[in-house]
Amino acid sequence: MKNLLKIFSLASLVILGVTSGVYAQKSKVRYADEQMVLMNYKHAIDVYKEAYAKKPNFETAVKIAKAYDQVRDYDQAYTWWKTVAGYQEATQEEFMQLLHAGHLTEQVQDAKSTIQAKGFDPSTIDSWNSFSGKSVRNLKVTAIDDLNSTESDFSLAPGMGGAMYFVSDRGGSMPSKMPAIRIDGRNKYFSDEKSDYTDRGYFNVYMKNNEGQVSEVISNVPGTMNFSDPSYASQKNLLFYSVTRSIKKVKRQDNITVQPEIYFSKVGPDGKLEGFTAFPFNDSLKYAVMHPFVDEEAKRLYFVSDMPGGQGGYDIYYSEFDDELNFQQPVNLGTSVNTSGNETHPFRKGSKFYFSSDGHKGMGGLDIFEASYSPTSVSGVTNMGAPVNSLADDFAYREDKDKTVYLSSNRKGGMGLDDLYMAKEMYKQFLARVLDCNGDVITDSYLATFRDKTRGIMVPTARNPKGELTAQLEPDSDFGISISKPGYFTLTDENITTKGFEGDTLKKEYKLVPIPYQLPVHVDIVYYDLDKFVIRKDAMPALDKLADLMKKYSFLDLLVASHTDSRASDEYNITLSNNRAKAVTEYLGAKGISADRVRLEWFGESQLINDCGNGKPCSEENHQLNRRSELVLEAFPDPTKQYDIPQELKDMDFCQPEDLFNKIQEEINDIPTIYFDFDKSMLRSVHKQELERTAAMLKRLPTLMLYIEGHTDQRGTDDYNEKLSERRAKVVMDYLNNRGIEQNRLEYKWFGETRPIHDCNDVTCTPAMHQLNRRTELRIGKLSFGYTGRQKKVDTM
Repeated sequence: MKNLLKIFSLASLVILGVTSGVYAQKSKVRYADEQMVLMNYKHAIDVYKEAYAKKPNFETAVKIAKAYDQVRDYDQAYTWWKTVAGYQEATQEEFMQLLHAGHLTEQVQDAKSTIQAKGFDPSTIDSWNSFSGKSVRNLKVTAIDDLNSTESDFSLAPGMGGAMYFVSDRGGSMPSKMPAIRIDGRNKYFSDEKSDYTDRGYFNVYMKNNEGQVSEVISNVPGTMNFSDPSYASQKNLLFYSVTRSIKKVKRQDNITVQPEIYFSKVGPDGKLEGFTAFPFNDSLKYAVMHPFVDEEAKRLYFVSDMPGGQGGYDIYYSEFDDELNFQQPVNLGTSVNTSGNETHPFRKGSKFYFSSDGHKGMGGLDIFEASYSPTSVSGVTNMGAPVNSLADDFAYREDKDKTVYLSSNRKGGMGLDDLYMAKEMYKQFLARVLDCNGDVITDSYLATFRDKTRGIMVPTARNPKGELTAQLEPDSDFGISISKPGYFTLTDENITTKGFEGDTLKKEYKLVPIPYQLPVHVDIVYYDLDKFVIRKDAMPALDKLADLMKKYSFLDLLVASHTDSRASDEYNITLSNNRAKAVTEYLGAKGISADRVRLEWFGESQLINDCGNGKPCSEENHQLNRRSELVLEAFPDPTKQYDIPQELKDMDFCQPEDLFNKIQEEINDIPTIYFDFDKSMLRSVHKQELERTAAMLKRLPTLMLYIEGHTDQRGTDDYNEKLSERRAKVVMDYLNNRGIEQNRLEYKWFGETRPIHDCNDVTCTPAMHQLNRRTELRIGKLSFGYTGRQKKVDTM
């Protein structure tokens, strides 16, 4: 028979009963009824079945079914409720009991068929509060085979120095026969060898040391019969436990039941118990006090009792204690935890409180529940669901320092009547906030591909109500994730691992960045001779530099936009500009750059940069500016392609695309410096070409700001040179403004002779050294970039 005392964890009450009369003068059913009152359930069931075999009837069948419910032998309970349902006297109440037993034994459909055959609709009476079984924690439950036996084994708890305590009745079954007339005139016999409650050997505490050896722990409480519920207090090296004592020297009276009590003892170096002290609120002849859990952090002893004033059945209480173990008056945990049913096996860890109950909504007979704990309340009771709970009895939840969970159960598939189980986190929770460039969680759709690299499988993902990415991860595994969204860089993280991770939730934060398609990062111009498309020698260094960059960065392609001056026909110039674009492609091809990385555009004479149109007089210098190919180096050139962030730029913030421009500019380092003749502020022809390149760059990158700084050499007065440096800065600004660059993107300032490259006051300068001082320097920045000093913005001119 399955062990009943999941509720008590003692699975036994030692009972002293004195009744009048002899068995021969009473019916078997009445005798069995008395044994039920005395909690001799196993013996009562045997007698009921003998009576039923002799005279089958509805009333006795109901008593047998209820008795099996009491001892939580659900298979036998279902068999007998089905027998009950076959009688004409069966009512809706008995059908509901059959459905209940059907749920517990996974025979619901059979139960419904039986009820339908009796003319009842099962859906109208199936009021059993079945539970969905959804787990509140991801645990994988496995039997502890090296501790389990063919008997009852339960209540595994940590002990001293890595030892583990547990409870067992592995002495074996000792079935009794119903006695005839007793010599002492009592209708209840007492055995020193077994429990009348289970008809099995008494329970005892065992200890498994850190070397795996199992030994019996001996209680030195006089008259100990059942010895159970170990709870170790490491700070004081005390073991708390429950015992049921044999009390033979009591005054004879009817139906005296000896109840379990709590004691505690010192644990010696060899694991043996030294002495014993009774919990001051024991009262073995009135009510049970059992299932101690000593909470040293909160200085509370939690326990279970049916003392007067509770909610019904067995309730959970606590008693606060001080350093000298003076215990305060017990406090009932109240209706948030306790019900009219039975609440047992309390345990707390951190902010969570655990217990077992058959009064809260559950899956089976006795379920394990989790609640939120604070020093002032225990609230938010939640069924822990499968696999912690089953259709049978699940109890004695404990959690070790390494978060290993221990529980006890008589679920199907076990080795004995009750078995010890171990549960480890089956999953770690993964929570990722995928942010946009503003730091907001992206709530619209994206594709997340999560891989368990250790097991070679895909991991399902979901989105919670906040839009965060969630997943359940196997412990001790390595993972990789890829997050993609059209128009955004594909994001990868191959460094996710649960190996050695101690927490419950692995949190990550990712930034999903828009791809800056066709982002110009460098602009140059090469020029051609009249009516020619051959690459000139002065153009080769610029093209060589582009080829080197394209070899280094595979995400860079080149846009070549070619032009002609206005001489010759439109048709001819279209062909000529096409040939100039092709010439660039062929030159780069010779340098190892594939033609599919060069995008060509040709415009003939349609995009002149000056007023040199047909029939208008124009200098050769200005015609030359029109005979050109603008070379625009573009990052991420294909708008239809999904790019990954380049490996060499993993640390770059692509929410600021100008940073990529700055990086390329640092490598090229070719922002021009404009030089001037002595005492002049007119632009030289060669610098006009450089400024054309600068203008083209600013047009392609509208978020850039250009800062212009004018200087002079040190000849002349300070006042004269200051004004001259201003004119030199302004002439550059005016040129670019005339090329279509907005005024608010140009800012200039001047320094006169105060910032020379060569200080000609200290050394005798050569003409070349003076030339280096006569300059206007250009600096690139963002529009938001601050700037100080003597300056003018063109919008103030």
